[in-house]
Amino acid sequence: MNWQRTLFFVGFWSILALAIEYRWQSSLGWIIMALGGGLLLVVRRRHAQRIARWLVAPDVEPPADVGPWDDVVAALYRRFRDQVATIQELEETSTGAMAAGQALPIGVVVLNTSLQIRWFNHAAEKQLHLQAENDLGQNLLNILRAPAFAAYVKGGDWSEPLTLKVNHSNGDHNLLLSLVPYARDRTLLITRDLTQIEKLETTRRDFVANVSHEMRTPLTVLVGFVETLRDAPTDALSHAQRQYYFGLMHEQAQRMQALVTDLLTLSDLETSPSAELTPVNIANLIDTGRAQIEALSAGRHHWSWQIEPRLNLAGNYSEIASAFSNLLTNAVRYTPDSGTIGVVWQREADGRARFSVTDTGIGIASEHLSRLSERFYRVDRGRSRSLGGTGLGLAIAKHVAMRHDAGLDVQSKLGQGSCFSLVFEAERVLREA
Repeated sequence: MNWQRTLFFVGFWSILALAIEYRWQSSLGWIIMALGGGLLLVVRRRHAQRIARWLVAPDVEPPADVGPWDDVVAALYRRFRDQVATIQELEETSTGAMAAGQALPIGVVVLNTSLQIRWFNHAAEKQLHLQAENDLGQNLLNILRAPAFAAYVKGGDWSEPLTLKVNHSNGDHNLLLSLVPYARDRTLLITRDLTQIEKLETTRRDFVANVSHEMRTPLTVLVGFVETLRDAPTDALSHAQRQYYFGLMHEQAQRMQALVTDLLTLSDLETSPSAELTPVNIANLIDTGRAQIEALSAGRHHWSWQIEPRLNLAGNYSEIASAFSNLLTNAVRYTPDSGTIGVVWQREADGRARFSVTDTGIGIASEHLSRLSERFYRVDRGRSRSLGGTGLGLAIAKHVAMRHDAGLDVQSKLGQGSCFSLVFEAERVLREA
């Protein structure tokens, strides 16, 4: 123990001094004792200097021998290591919390009591157009200058969120803003972008309205004829009239059946997992569809078929058949009598496979091309209904293309005709057997 060594040192010099004083009756003993005390002070001073140097950089190992201070230095070093470990753990926790905050899909802005911005995540940066180099430390009201937001902040009642329209370069966005006090002098601004949700809600409302509208017309016809047949006397209608009415009823029932079938097909494509890929003999698939589509055409059009017989795909037979059939059916419906429809199935130079249907029909104006694959979107609603379309054919073709990593390409000129193509990536094309 250090205190024992010190006691031994003091005792030794004291006994030596007394022995000299007693033996020679001289003051030499006191001189020796003074020298021993001075030597002890010098040693203690060196120990103190070594401790002082270590305290400047306590992350290094402490000095090995500092006399009576060994136990104190060892305790300080242990405390320092514990504090370093605690600080590292807190830094890791803080870093993890910051990373989690940055990864949140909602915007988060940290404000002080003066509404100055202290921190924000990537979502808030995108939604509010914030820039770290310019906006940190700025008052939030100087950035969001909307009067409604200023009134919301100053009102003090933040129990309900505020919906605010913010101008973006790509259009207006609707944001849901909430202020949440926390800690002693901090407030969180939570932002949520409602634009996509509102678009989905609008799409849902339009979808319900369109389905209702599409079903109402044939149902009205059916109900009208049924009531006529029910209420008419037995001999009031001739056999030809009854047959005419029944024919119209059958036609409207088929129209509703086609609409329901397309709706179910589209629902299956959107909700079902990707189908198991199997080899699909496209030439045989097209031959089967050719017989059906030429029967629908009933000799009113000129056909041109260019089919590469050994070009096959990995995919789902029924889905591909549905997509091809919809493109062919649209060509028949929108091509006048004596028009020409060309069907091509071929490999392209880059290894991809293209199925294209080209017609000499009425064509489509350029402003409509980007919306053709939307559900129930029609360029000419009256003409489409008179031709028996459901407005879902291209939507189905697009979903099939997406499920097969393919693209739907549309080229058209008003009054000159159109070309609809499904382009499959080279990875989907099977090697020739």
